[in-house]
Amino acid sequence: MNRIRALAVGIFHKAERILVFEGYDPQKKETFYRPLGGEIEFGEKGNDALRREMREELGAEIIHTRFLGVLENIFVFNGEPGHEIVMVFEGRFTDQSIYQQEMLIANEDDGQQMKVFWMPLTAFAPGNAPLYPKGLLEMLKERSSEKP
Repeated sequence: MNRIRALAVGIFHKAERILVFEGYDPQKKETFYRPLGGEIEFGEKGNDALRREMREELGAEIIHTRFLGVLENIFVFNGEPGHEIVMVFEGRFTDQSIYQQEMLIANEDDGQQMKVFWMPLTAFAPGNAPLYPKGLLEMLKERSSEKP
C-alpha cells in the first residue's frame, strides 16, 4: 500500500557523536545508518512518539526533547518505494550509562534486534555509508555551525 508515513527520530549527542542504528538494504547491497525512532501513531504528538519509541527500543527514558526540523524522505528500500515525513528532535537519556556504551542493542516491534552505535558525523562523508533520512546530515551540520 502506498502511503506517507509520519515518523519521529531522535538525535542524541555524546561529544561529537550521535546515536544511530546500522541498517542494510539487500537490494542495493548498501549499509546505512539512521537515528532511532519510529512511526507517530494517530493522535500522538511527535515528541511523545519519540519517548515511546525509546522506551520500546532501548528501555530508556528521555528528557529535554527539542524540535529541530522536518525532513521529507522519498526513497526505495529493498526494491519498495517509500515516502516519509520525519520530525527530528534532539534529547538526552536519563540513564547516563547509555553514554558509556560504545554499542547497544535495540529491539524492533517485530522482535528483530538492531546494533546501535555512537558515530561521528564525519563518518558519513561522501563515499562512506550514508546517514538517512536524506537531508539529516546537512541539517545537523548546519545546526552545529550555528552554535557559538
